Amino acid sequence: MSLSERNRREFLQTAAVGSCAVAGMLHTSLLAQPVAGAESDAIPIIDTHQHLWDLKTWDPPWLQTADPVLRARYTLDEYHQATAGLNVTQAVYMEIDVAPALHVAEAEAITRLCQQPGSPTVAAVISGRPGEAGFAAYIDRFRDNRYIKGLRQVLHAQAPRGLCLTDQFVRSVQHLGELGMSFDICMRPAELSDAVELARRCPHTNFILDHCGNGDPKAFMKSPPADEPPQHTVDSWRREIGRLAEQPNTSCKISGIIAAAPKSGWNVEMLAPIVNHCLDEFGPDRVVFGSDWPVCRLRANYRDWVTALRQIVADRPKDQQEKLWHGNAPRIYRLT
Repeated sequence: MSLSERNRREFLQTAAVGSCAVAGMLHTSLLAQPVAGAESDAIPIIDTHQHLWDLKTWDPPWLQTADPVLRARYTLDEYHQATAGLNVTQAVYMEIDVAPALHVAEAEAITRLCQQPGSPTVAAVISGRPGEAGFAAYIDRFRDNRYIKGLRQVLHAQAPRGLCLTDQFVRSVQHLGELGMSFDICMRPAELSDAVELARRCPHTNFILDHCGNGDPKAFMKSPPADEPPQHTVDSWRREIGRLAEQPNTSCKISGIIAAAPKSGWNVEMLAPIVNHCLDEFGPDRVVFGSDWPVCRLRANYRDWVTALRQIVADRPKDQQEKLWHGNAPRIYRLT
């Protein structure tokens, strides 16, 4: 790394402390800043965290009380509009926490979508309840489905702490590995130590940590909003990310953090410490990009998130940028 690259990286790591409290923090300001350049703009993107829903078909319980921006139609039509001009070549569908009675229907519907000619959605991570008896029978029905790559159960909201370390849950996640499937980790940042232990107990299952371990940009602000306290301290989050990265069967998805930014606005420097710490800890071969669309729209549109991330990684070698945007995803999610 050159001196200029190091200086820029260090600036982005620390600038959030001072800049996030000033009036110029609104995300619209980043659109006037220089981006990574035409070369990086041409890098293809594989989006490993695509949500889709039509409330006429799916109305997950959590969406019923969600922000109005999310209570809308988000199908492939809207996805194509959101990604226009960004060179998004493929996408991995991420489950949307539908009611358990609809788990099979969701998996079957997304399989049909993946089979459509020209669909950017080529694979899926489906819903399930590893902590419940009967999980093996549920997931086994998809063992020969070439589009189903893994499973996720969101481990925050109503999920009790320690759920993922119960015997039933651990056996189920081990079974995922036996089927060649992965498990996406999405949990409260204060409980990342549980993820470390789960990865240790399931050495033959691959794990993808969603949303940078739910790193909270507000934790890096000098004066976070009084009505939006950070979900963790800087030191605790950094420590647990490092511990999880030590597990060889883990990867990290650079996604989701923009939705946790303050309601008053955000800037690139606020996001940079989270992104850079994850990239540095997991290394260039164990990171992937995810849009978390349309959830990202709580604070930014798809293009704004891509633009911000391009700026954050602009000083990294081109081959590392390519791995993040598209090079690692086929291996980590076993895309064909």
